[in-house]
Amino acid sequence: MLDKHLVQDVLTAALSTGGDFAELFVENNAKNNIAMVGGVIEKALTGVDYGAGLRIFNGTNAVYAYTNDTARENLLRVALEAARALKGTPHVTVLPFVKLAYPVVHVFRDLPGGDKSRLAGMLKTASDAAKAVGPVIAQTSGQYTDSIQDVLIANSEGLWAEDRRVYTRLSFQAVAANETEKQTASFSPGCLSGLEFYEGFDWKTMGAQAAETAATMLSAPVAPSGKMPVVIGPGFGGVILHEACVHSLEATFIAKGASVFCGKLGQPIASEIVTAVDDGTMPNEWGSLHIDDEGTPTKRNVLVENGVLKTYLVDRLNGLKMGTPSTGSARRESYRYAPTSRMTNTFFAPSEGVTTPEDVVAATDYGLYAKKMGGGSVNPATGEFNFAVEEAYLIRGGKVAGPVRGATLIGRGSEVLMNIDRIASADWSQAQGMCGSLSGSVPTNVGQPTIRVSEMIVGGRG
Repeated sequence: MLDKHLVQDVLTAALSTGGDFAELFVENNAKNNIAMVGGVIEKALTGVDYGAGLRIFNGTNAVYAYTNDTARENLLRVALEAARALKGTPHVTVLPFVKLAYPVVHVFRDLPGGDKSRLAGMLKTASDAAKAVGPVIAQTSGQYTDSIQDVLIANSEGLWAEDRRVYTRLSFQAVAANETEKQTASFSPGCLSGLEFYEGFDWKTMGAQAAETAATMLSAPVAPSGKMPVVIGPGFGGVILHEACVHSLEATFIAKGASVFCGKLGQPIASEIVTAVDDGTMPNEWGSLHIDDEGTPTKRNVLVENGVLKTYLVDRLNGLKMGTPSTGSARRESYRYAPTSRMTNTFFAPSEGVTTPEDVVAATDYGLYAKKMGGGSVNPATGEFNFAVEEAYLIRGGKVAGPVRGATLIGRGSEVLMNIDRIASADWSQAQGMCGSLSGSVPTNVGQPTIRVSEMIVGGRG
């Protein structure tokens, strides 16, 4: 993407005022977006995002600058201006570059970027099927996105790393409404993959199911409130791990002492049946990468094993502050952001015994079954969180009973982890989302089998 001699000169200029490490991140990202409302295409956009970000360290101090002009004169100007923010005695030279070799596990067969009619057709099929559910479906909307991101990461220690990331995702929502209420149901499959990912999807059935769920929630009574057992369904239910726990395990917060889990390595932080993993190596998964955005190969990081905290998610800069090596967890939305520690594919592992989802429900005399979670948020310093539940049912006498609407889950991550008392061995799955933090919005998977939390605060209106 850039000539090695130019990159070497830019890094040398970046170190000219006494920095001890410099890194250049170059990105070319070709994107497509199709948005549909009510079965009609509202917009179709194609574009390219191109630029470079330069980071310089002096100890644990860092400065970051970026530009979309990678002409030689401009890159050298940016490097020299950024370098002025760090004062010291120049003592570091740029080492000869060695290209990083890594096994290729993410293969892309059908690259996006061609005829868009097939993609619009997928959205239209889902929309037509949703509207056919009945007049209660007030609106449908969908969006298809893809990107082909080519990156170059080079640093003053001689690293030269290149990677291609191909993302595709389709999101769809059905809205059911009456005179006073609206309820939404959705699906959003995505992958680090080409268009081959969509082979075999039944968009008609998926659109109809989303609409039927929205209609069911619309006519449901309001959820009860109070403390009760909560069974959380597979797949996107894993957002509770993502928000309630693992954000607080990111070195972004640990290095500042701003996490409820600071200083707890080797200590029990969860029920002994809990094992939690962040794995960026899973082939072609939405949150996967060959290398992170500092050029470090991604890893399978076991965060919690049998309830014991084993590691944090660590990037280079925060690792320097903590005295801890990188875990291959540095990510950024684009060249406009400096990287920091982020999740990839994060999930609760299934139990080792033979426990079915039905067993988990059957062990619950009364409680809430959160079949599908909605969005959530957390304060990493305290672990306090809240989540909306998109699709919920009451459990009575060990069986899933009628639907309820408007449920929210409220609590502290540290308490929820300790209160997980059942995990299924079957039905493990993952779901896709976008995670926002200091380094922008990045693709992440969440996942789990069916789990039960023995006691949680359920917010409702009943």
